[in-house]
Amino acid sequence: MHSAAPATGAFGSERDLGRRALDTARTRGASYADVRFVRREVEDAQVKNGALENVDRVDSLGFGVRAIADGAWGFAASPVVTGAEADRVAALAVEVARASALTKRDAARLAPVQPVTATWRSPVAKDPFAMSFDDRLALLLRADAAMRAQQPKLRTTRAAYEIWRESKLFLSSEGADIAQTITETGCSISAESVGDGEQQVRSYPASGGRSQGQFGWEFAERWDLVGNAPRIADEAMALLTATPCPQDLRTTVILSGNQTMLQVHESCGHPIELDRALGTEAAFAGTSFLTPDTLGSLRYGSEAVSMRIDSTTPGGLGTFAYDDEGVPASEGWAVKDGLFVGYLMSRETAAALGKASNGTMRADGWARLPLIRMTNVSLMPGAAGTLADLVADTDEGIYMDTNRSWSIDDRRFNFQFGTQIGWLIKGGKLTEMVRNPTYTGITPEFWGSCDAVCSDSEWFIWGTPNCGKGQPSQVGHTGHGAAPARFRNVRVGVIRA
Repeated sequence: MHSAAPATGAFGSERDLGRRALDTARTRGASYADVRFVRREVEDAQVKNGALENVDRVDSLGFGVRAIADGAWGFAASPVVTGAEADRVAALAVEVARASALTKRDAARLAPVQPVTATWRSPVAKDPFAMSFDDRLALLLRADAAMRAQQPKLRTTRAAYEIWRESKLFLSSEGADIAQTITETGCSISAESVGDGEQQVRSYPASGGRSQGQFGWEFAERWDLVGNAPRIADEAMALLTATPCPQDLRTTVILSGNQTMLQVHESCGHPIELDRALGTEAAFAGTSFLTPDTLGSLRYGSEAVSMRIDSTTPGGLGTFAYDDEGVPASEGWAVKDGLFVGYLMSRETAAALGKASNGTMRADGWARLPLIRMTNVSLMPGAAGTLADLVADTDEGIYMDTNRSWSIDDRRFNFQFGTQIGWLIKGGKLTEMVRNPTYTGITPEFWGSCDAVCSDSEWFIWGTPNCGKGQPSQVGHTGHGAAPARFRNVRVGVIRA
């Protein structure tokens, strides 16, 4: 996977231009500089009601330079990949840094990292970019047709895919030379029904547009969209006449793996971002209740709750060999046996705590600064067996599946989630379908009520390809391993005082 020799492949002349940019930054007075060249190819396609609705294809190449001068950061970027532009952009990054230094509070400090020369490429069994468009489209058309054939009264059926490839070259004034190529594939189907004042949606394999993984086209094939289409269509129609979810009660709730994944993302993944915890980042729902004084002492959840930070998990959207500061991928804990023990860190925020970075800085393409982003933040499997075993062990409650809506406060403390579908649990069995399930909670109390997590056989590394953060906004790709989990005494529906 790694190589001692510099990579060529996607980047040849760019390496020389990058070294030129670093030389210019040093000449202009930078104490540190790095440059990233990024080439990105993305294709999205969607079928709606049996016809191809849209196809979007984006191919971009550019580079960005970060520099520290007079103790402050500067950044500049350009899509023009020439020697003269490398000089101009590097000089501008230093100029911006010096201007920023006029208002800095503290000088930028970086935790040390060993610079390396390396290459890495995510594994792909079936390269989606090598396939014909017609072959990719055929899967969507078959899945869409299967939903409409099963339930002709559906208002809307959709099937979509995305194929995504990013090649990037990172060079630093400390001597790093790292080339990486990442390929991802995502897919989804959804069915929408309308009637009697109700609008209902069922999607598969997850909500939020699509499920995505660091794989080739084999990822789209593994989900059997066509085989699952009739079930999704039936559930969408059945929800129109399903009993409304009970309101104003506390009961046991079992969350599906894809819903547990989103719960991890919103109530653990974001608050363990150290820039949020230090108060230096507050865009997109704010800061964090997990402030540095709570590290190592706060009871985040029950002993059944352990959450791993791991950028080495195969297939995860947060998997890589090195982050966008040249820090190697790592494994560690955010929560261990219910205790909050670890952050997602950059070189600068790690230095503030006297620690080493665990390599979580990533940028959305060449025109943005790297930010602390979730890698793969995962709720680790427990000993509860399969979902069927967990339901059988539950006398009464509600099983909730696939996110429909969510809301969380700017400290990631109070939240409300709604799912697409639910089933009442009675006597250890799934019984009546219910529509519009919702639950609310306070993050430490909610995770403190978790008494069981399903085992390895139910655990899957889900992908979130649409995580927002930063100003200007950036879209991040994050991974979350999860399995169905059980929570006791949960507030369901609207709770009246």
